[in-house]
Amino acid sequence: MAVLMLAKIALSPLLAVQALQVRARALQLPEPDGTRTGQAGQGAPLRLLIVGDSSAAGVGASHQTRALTGQLSERLSVQHNFSWQLEAKTGATTALTIAHLNALPAQAFDAALVVLGVNDVTRLVRPKVWLEQQQTLHSLLQHKFEIQHIYRSGLPPMAHFSLLPQPLRRILGADAARLDHALAQLCAASTALTHIPLDLPFASEYLAEDGFHPSEAAYARWAELLTPHFLKTP
Repeated sequence: MAVLMLAKIALSPLLAVQALQVRARALQLPEPDGTRTGQAGQGAPLRLLIVGDSSAAGVGASHQTRALTGQLSERLSVQHNFSWQLEAKTGATTALTIAHLNALPAQAFDAALVVLGVNDVTRLVRPKVWLEQQQTLHSLLQHKFEIQHIYRSGLPPMAHFSLLPQPLRRILGADAARLDHALAQLCAASTALTHIPLDLPFASEYLAEDGFHPSEAAYARWAELLTPHFLKTP
């Protein structure tokens, strides 16, 4: 950790320039069209609230049916009367997500899937602050939305994002790994939380054309990783 901090300090002028260059040249992909609420299938009811950032919103997919929510619906509706609500937005941080959820009307869900962290990494949120924000978010989900179990999708390995130049890619990748490790430890301490590592190979076919967001193939694989956990949800 000390080595990483020293590297950040030494490279800070270069990192700042690279970050500005990335923002200037990055391809701005839209959030896909498609319904963000719905119901499908028969069986035991499963009401899922999905919250998060641009990846949760499906950026990189051509339609919500090909994004994470649609891929999950296709799989979970086989065994469940599956209903979902997607509350996700490009650029969302944990702090912004908390504010957004506070503004929504209270309603009940069985479980929540949270996809957050990349924008906290790029905004240099410190691990201590990150953990405090996660605890606030979890409390909000449990009390306002009556959620019994929260599934936390792990942060992606940002060290493989081809959009990012070196050494910015290496630094942000290390920061993402630190936050994900802290999140995994937080989840391990509670039976109401499950951390699900984002264990994708991140070959070129799993990145969208912007070199930053998941492709449709990645969303399908991601849904496959998540599905077994939700099938265990009472």
